[in-house]
Amino acid sequence: MLVTLPQLAAFLAAAMLITVTPGPDNLMVLSQGISRGRRQGMAFGLGCALGCLNHTLLAALGVSALIATSPLAFAALKIAGGAYLVYLGWGAIRSSGASFDANAQASGPQGSLAATFRRGLIANAINPKVVLFFLAFLPQFINPAQGPVGLQTAILGALFTLQGALIFGALGYFSGHVGQWLAKSRKASQWLDRIAGAVFIGLGLRLILAR
Repeated sequence: MLVTLPQLAAFLAAAMLITVTPGPDNLMVLSQGISRGRRQGMAFGLGCALGCLNHTLLAALGVSALIATSPLAFAALKIAGGAYLVYLGWGAIRSSGASFDANAQASGPQGSLAATFRRGLIANAINPKVVLFFLAFLPQFINPAQGPVGLQTAILGALFTLQGALIFGALGYFSGHVGQWLAKSRKASQWLDRIAGAVFIGLGLRLILAR
């Protein structure tokens, strides 16, 4: 079987936690929804989510190339990715919580839904930090013994994109309520960061120590 149900369940749980943790993408979605309306927030969120397909393609090609040329290089990538996730996790644990002003207004004209969607797509697709994250995160849930690594990466990346589209779309739709809660609940935001940070560190250490 190319990907197993436990493999997918573990990946989806980690992906959803990462997506809901306050960060640049979902804070931008909230800002768009609050200042420009639900439809604009949803359009921007869907653009951000679909931008992950670009990172999925890069990860699939890159990881497949490493497997084809050198299993040792693939192992090095996983260890480097584990170290990167530990670094991200430690930063999240030390975070004081995401800052969000529910009364902030976006500048400029509202524009069309298509233009808002493109802004979200480009903002995510060209973000080098997201490229690095995908290269660090996806290989942890890949088992070369189960089949083509590139195809496994593509399946997981598509699943990440799908759950991202659902969560970002919901954030855009309920942006007013979520934004008000987040603005008032710095401790809740801080604990989300800590939980996500613990998950990052756990995944990273597991990968670094695995033989």
